[in-house]
Amino acid sequence: MLRRAVLQTFRQGLAQSFFKRNAVSLSETTVTHQPIETSDEADEKSVSKQKPGDESGNTVVVAPPEFRFMYPEFLPDPAMERRNRLKEKLERIDMLQRRSVVEIPEFYTGSVMAVTVADANSPNKFARFVGICIQRGGSGLRAWFILRNVVDKQGVEILYEMYCPLIQKIEVLRLERRLDESLLYLRDALPEYSTFPLDMEPERRLNNSVVPINPLKVKLRPRPWLERWERQNLQGVEDLNLPQRFYDKAEKVAKPWEKYDLMLQYRKTIPAEEQEKIFADVHSQLQQQEFKRKIRRRRGIDNEQ
Repeated sequence: MLRRAVLQTFRQGLAQSFFKRNAVSLSETTVTHQPIETSDEADEKSVSKQKPGDESGNTVVVAPPEFRFMYPEFLPDPAMERRNRLKEKLERIDMLQRRSVVEIPEFYTGSVMAVTVADANSPNKFARFVGICIQRGGSGLRAWFILRNVVDKQGVEILYEMYCPLIQKIEVLRLERRLDESLLYLRDALPEYSTFPLDMEPERRLNNSVVPINPLKVKLRPRPWLERWERQNLQGVEDLNLPQRFYDKAEKVAKPWEKYDLMLQYRKTIPAEEQEKIFADVHSQLQQQEFKRKIRRRRGIDNEQ
């Protein structure tokens, strides 16, 4: 009994000293918030942004906020069981080195693109495919995107790994965005919405102009469909003209409370502070690569003249 009483007294003393020490450290700690300079114009991508750093006079580069939409593959997988900081750092270095060899332009879901890959079985040793980007995903070196086109009345889709060494060239023929983040419903739409000429020429676009949003609403073919599109909140699809019982079933399986679930959103995204650090690391190198490309283009024009 005496031993238990001594141990209990000792534990209480440790607990009191622990709470006192933490209370003092918390009261002495001051949190400082430094203002972050962001771009007021979303189209100014090539202008470097800096903010005042510490008292030593160091400056901190701040990447434009639209980088998370332009280069989402630089953000790691938000699943905590797959996070590895060292691997993510090495992957970003490899991605930047690959971008220095092959230009990967800005594109979004809904952009019309052309991809040229090395093909040993082709007579020209390369193959070029033109299509609309219906989906993109993945992170790091596993980033991918899907192009769709209708060739000889047959829908053709190709999934490309963005940093695959077989890719020789990526072109954006029409830079635009759609109302939905995924255009998989084009598989059940009329063929004219996914038909593009294989010899399509790139459309001229003004430098630093805002990326347009195409408000087109596609018309789906009659059921059956590959998915239950009435259960998805699609903005780029015309009225499905289904019986009321289909919409009643969609309401029963809907989960409207998920948009208020803050923890669910937190687990599916990368914190803004971490995004700023990641894009600040790659911002300067992306700028240098773009500057070198402009010099090469000017030299090429001068040589032609």
